[in-house]
Amino acid sequence: MAMMTGGEYLASLDDGRRVFADGQEIKDLSAHPQFATALDLIAAGYDEHHRPGEDACGPYFAIPRSRDELKRLLEELLHWDMVTVTTSQGLLALLTAAARIRPSSEEYARRIEAYFEYCKDNDLRCVQAITDAKGDRMRSPGAQDDPDVYTRIVERRPDGIVVRGAKLHISSAAVSHELVVMPTKKMKPGEEDWAVACAIPVNSPGVRIVNTNYAPRERTPDFPHSSRHNMPEGFVILDDVFVPNERVFLAGETEHSATFAHSLGLWERLGGTAHLVEIGDTLVGLAQLIAEANGTERVSHIREKIAEMIIYATLVRAGLEAAIANAEPSPEGWYFPSELFTNAAKHFGAAEFSAMVRHLHDIGGGSIVTAPSIADLEHEEIGPAIRKYMRTKEGVDGEYRTRLFHAIRDYTADAFGGWQLVTMLQSGGGLYAQRLVARKHYPMDKAKALGLKVAGIPEN
Repeated sequence: MAMMTGGEYLASLDDGRRVFADGQEIKDLSAHPQFATALDLIAAGYDEHHRPGEDACGPYFAIPRSRDELKRLLEELLHWDMVTVTTSQGLLALLTAAARIRPSSEEYARRIEAYFEYCKDNDLRCVQAITDAKGDRMRSPGAQDDPDVYTRIVERRPDGIVVRGAKLHISSAAVSHELVVMPTKKMKPGEEDWAVACAIPVNSPGVRIVNTNYAPRERTPDFPHSSRHNMPEGFVILDDVFVPNERVFLAGETEHSATFAHSLGLWERLGGTAHLVEIGDTLVGLAQLIAEANGTERVSHIREKIAEMIIYATLVRAGLEAAIANAEPSPEGWYFPSELFTNAAKHFGAAEFSAMVRHLHDIGGGSIVTAPSIADLEHEEIGPAIRKYMRTKEGVDGEYRTRLFHAIRDYTADAFGGWQLVTMLQSGGGLYAQRLVARKHYPMDKAKALGLKVAGIPEN
């Protein structure tokens, strides 16, 4: 098979998939405002990467086989659309899981590798469907009032399985080709039906996707970022979906149920940290620009806040570099980032993110949310007055400063800003999960030995 062009990608979405938004079923994704920008971004990515030839494939299917290749992959993915990034991370997570379960299940590992090749050969885009509805969080999957609130196997057939449930927060599901379903957490003996991992085409019978979006619906000039960069968020319903055996990667083996979640968490957190590096630098840039525009760049508390933001961005970058520098190979020769440094960096970046946004808002001031619209700025009668009073000094005219305020509001204090605030915290499993993994991989024995040395107590 050959790589797809942007036009071929758009045509591939007309496959009978069932997508809902704003209380109606969407028959033509390209004609609906929730999906237009996303489709343009993904199609442009297909065109940018397209190369002729039967053996051609995109860089998003690269498997890093050295630390340098891993670093190069992370540098490249910052320039890809979210669906392409998700495809790369999700398939690498599957390969990570394959490497970890191979000693006890060569068949599942083989199926995962075959699925990777299938996606590469057909130039498909995949999303990871991991978060279940969960019901009452104090109850285990088998003790819920409704057993479907954790995705489960409801029927086992000689040729495959039938699954039922829902997966929440699945970014870009409606505009992708494949759903990679995996357990949301570790399952225990007796919870075999909920220990399921598999790959499901988006247009499979029984799949429905309900969408929300942070894209602006009007006044797009006032949303300089989110009007150009947005993706739909999917609430995926799996209503007795049949999955053939070759697409089943786990079907009841509870001892491996957490393997998939941990593998995905590793790659999602690494990718999230890479994006936090870029976002951290962006916040610093916006803070410095608006301070200069306001004439406050030399005020001591403003300088201190920007210095804190610089340290934040630098430490997140350092954590990312450490995760790559300490990457280790699998028996297959695939390089995976350091669990310890990846989780520590993502935790720090996410935990301190809201404080950096707070600094930016404190530096910018109230006009972040009250600046007149671009349409008012361009109005024949009131526009000149807005320019006059939004100006601060020579070189900083009213339009420039107004547009800066709109950029800060859109990026940090409106629909996209709210989405980003929650996403930075929750992506990759939330802070608690990152603390658990960091603790698991921290060299505690070494730390304890140092403590005993200071205390003058023999290790034995």
